[in-house]
Amino acid sequence: MSGRVVPGPADATPEHPAYGLLRTVTQAAAVVLAENPSPMTLDGTNTWILRAPGQAGCVVVDPGPEDPAHLDRLEACGPVELVVLTHRHLDHTEAARTFAGRVSAPVRALDPTLTLGAEGLAAGERLAVAGLDLRVLVTPGHTDDSLCLMVDDDGSVLTGDTVLGRGTTVLGDYEGALTDYLDSLRRLAELPEGITLLPGHGPDLADAGETARQYLRHREQRLDQVRAAVDELGPEPTPRQVVEIVYADVDEKLWPAADQSVAAQLEHLRRVD
Repeated sequence: MSGRVVPGPADATPEHPAYGLLRTVTQAAAVVLAENPSPMTLDGTNTWILRAPGQAGCVVVDPGPEDPAHLDRLEACGPVELVVLTHRHLDHTEAARTFAGRVSAPVRALDPTLTLGAEGLAAGERLAVAGLDLRVLVTPGHTDDSLCLMVDDDGSVLTGDTVLGRGTTVLGDYEGALTDYLDSLRRLAELPEGITLLPGHGPDLADAGETARQYLRHREQRLDQVRAAVDELGPEPTPRQVVEIVYADVDEKLWPAADQSVAAQLEHLRRVD
């Protein structure tokens, strides 16, 4: 991958990432890990740098938090032709306007309120940029503005927080979030074998379609557990009552996020059962 490589530890791997390193993952994609680790962001936010081999310009996906050192590393990968946001959460978008101003690049996202100097993205839209052909997949569920970005040139897909490299994602707090999410996972599950998964958090994975199928199986198991908890608790339990049963083995620090997911599951079950 052309562009200036930011100095950093030489032994960084997907399983053992390092801050301050531009790590090449595919022929068109490299990643810089933001130093914002937490229970919700895992090791931190993955900022993806996309460009075709031999191209000078690049696309920056999810510039992440307002961290000057992180933005310095991203700017060193330039020139930047476009900034793309996978969804609205601040761990992906907080620095977008600051960074776009630094590199004089437009910002595009599904949510038009997040854009800068350009229109909002549309389902199925193709972006010819940095020598690549990028395709927008609308994949709501984690948020109602979540998208994935297909890099057809090298057989990879950027999934934001729709599918993570480790663990499972939190569902959005809007009506129909789980129904949307299951539909999104089914579309990703149909991807051809061997599409590399480039997530918003966690390590890259070898087969996006298989990972999506694993996510679907997990969601179906959780729905069965929630149904059983509702049978035990009686009609109209609160999300927290269900969480205390279904997520009893999960760190209680994560229960507020589980409350949101359970609320979405209860709403989905009212629709389909």
